[in-house]
Amino acid sequence: MGDIVVGIDLGTSYSCVSAVLNGKPTVIPNEWGELIHASIVSFLDDGSVVVGNAAKRSIVTNAENTVYSAKRLIGRYFFSDEVRKAQGAMPYKVVEGPGNSVRIEVHGDTYSLPDIAALVLKEMKAIAETYLNQPVTKAVITVPAYFNDNQRQATKDAGRIAGLDVLRIINEPTAAALACGFGRDINQRIAVYDLGGGTFDVSILEIGRDVFEVLSTAGDTYLGGDDFDDRILNWLADDFQTKTKLDLRKNKYCLQMLKEASEQAKITVGEKRVATIACHAICKDPSGKVLDLEQTLTEDVFNRMVMDLVHRTFKVCDEALQSARMTASDIDAVILVGGPTRLPIVRNSVKHYFGKEPQTGVNPDQVVSLGAAIQAHALIDQKTETFLVDVTPLSLRIGTVGGYTERIIEKNTPIPIEKTKTF
Repeated sequence: MGDIVVGIDLGTSYSCVSAVLNGKPTVIPNEWGELIHASIVSFLDDGSVVVGNAAKRSIVTNAENTVYSAKRLIGRYFFSDEVRKAQGAMPYKVVEGPGNSVRIEVHGDTYSLPDIAALVLKEMKAIAETYLNQPVTKAVITVPAYFNDNQRQATKDAGRIAGLDVLRIINEPTAAALACGFGRDINQRIAVYDLGGGTFDVSILEIGRDVFEVLSTAGDTYLGGDDFDDRILNWLADDFQTKTKLDLRKNKYCLQMLKEASEQAKITVGEKRVATIACHAICKDPSGKVLDLEQTLTEDVFNRMVMDLVHRTFKVCDEALQSARMTASDIDAVILVGGPTRLPIVRNSVKHYFGKEPQTGVNPDQVVSLGAAIQAHALIDQKTETFLVDVTPLSLRIGTVGGYTERIIEKNTPIPIEKTKTF
């Protein structure tokens, strides 16, 4: 079969691996036929490590030794707000490492975030190798467009630890656009609205035949489906506390049960407009009586609960359009990426904001990994005609005298770029 380079979407909640097989971008399933895999690592008492969908089942039973949503912390400094938030919310131990870095402590051992991400990438590599029946050593990995250099470098390090030669790190929205515009002779401006488990990004691209040019990008690295789940979780916990005077958030085991129930309720409400939530034997009252939690969540209540989060995404869209010197009406097509974009409230709000129906032809969970596979194939196949012109998502500065910095390259500048300045 020759050298195959895989495309990996390393997501906050789920990851996915694809490759171009017989000229067609294809999502690679694991041995159980699952196409998306939880970005979760569980360290068991016997010293073994479980990764993926099997590890997700340990979130309730082995909460403090199961690491999830680690992408929110990768490449960050220990003193940052995001890390402080995670320390309050996560059942596992987030501790300080050398040079203000972040470490995860499990069973007395500490792991860096690239170590944790590498375990997920190793799982993706193994899935691809089993399916293709040959070794896989090269990959293109995607990151949120708004990731800074530190976060990109940490992702690259994770690939190296996992035994992969990372040919390129590309932005998730760019990968999605590649997957949607692949091989079509179109000339249009598109917006990629990417609402994942932990991060939100929007990118404005211009596609002219086979040239994909990113005009601008903006994002919020702490806004995603997890925040929608948290709203449901707090609503359930407050209601339970009113009825029983017990706060379920104080107990890690109860909290995890609530988390699972909230995520499921969000998905069900999106599909069926109403969700029945039942957590049997969630806790005991002071007299030892076993209590159940039962509640019904309607679409109306859910929409009111999360409307401000949806509005926050459009502030980011405003910023991206402004940078590209456009208005929403200049956009020819909108691509939705990420599981939460299946929610009717998100789809309807996006339609209202851009004034057009978003494209729903490509699976939002798989589109990024398919785009990464197309880019991976383009890097090894000289005959491919696809060109990618990306931008730097953040301004680049250089340290000068007395703690001051001088901006050298503005954000949303096409790369590669070279600039010199004499001081």
